[in-house]
Amino acid sequence: MSKTSILHNSFKVLLIIFLIILFEGCSRDQVQSSEPDDVPDYEGKIVALGDSLTAGLNVIPSEAYPALLEKKLRGKGYMFEVINAGISGETSSGALSRIKWILIQEPDMVILETGANDGLRGIDPELTKKNIDSIIQILKQNNVIVVLAGMNMVLNLGEIFTSAFAKIYPDVAGTHGIILIPFFLDGVAGEPVLNQGDGIHPNASGYTIVTETVYPYVIRGIESIRNNIEKEVD
Repeated sequence: MSKTSILHNSFKVLLIIFLIILFEGCSRDQVQSSEPDDVPDYEGKIVALGDSLTAGLNVIPSEAYPALLEKKLRGKGYMFEVINAGISGETSSGALSRIKWILIQEPDMVILETGANDGLRGIDPELTKKNIDSIIQILKQNNVIVVLAGMNMVLNLGEIFTSAFAKIYPDVAGTHGIILIPFFLDGVAGEPVLNQGDGIHPNASGYTIVTETVYPYVIRGIESIRNNIEKEVD
């Protein structure tokens, strides 16, 4: 092989190596420059702990109330991440069993929506109350702001049961001095156009109203978070 051919081949190899290095460098710059846009600058974290009413049974995730709540908060300038930690069919005992996992998420606030499945299954309201009380105690011990979602129960379970169930939420909220949403499904329950065929779970339109119901109580929680931060700074 002539010297000219060797030099020509060497030049092609060097050119290929140079182009590879240049391409990798450009790709790396593109990845790095996209990162700030992909990761929102959150002020805090809210975990929505609950059952199918929180999970959003039979609706897409973006239509469930936690996603709608985060969207509304961000639109109003409150940069809080809202994690959907709802599990369909879960009772208050199940929610209590998950509390360690919830704390691992390091939430600033927990919206606690539980107990509806207890009521539908005829579980003793005293047990439901005990479970909710324990959840709140653990969250408060870890400096988590709690917003408790109140529930009502269907009347066909009997007046005594229904009355005892209804007292759970205001009683527990009063004991712990936490924020109470009087009725999570206010304006939605009993409205066929806002619920799915089972008459229990909200549809997409129903969740829009649930979000509006929850929102002002969450704002109160955010104000408490900010006040606590200011006290720590002082």
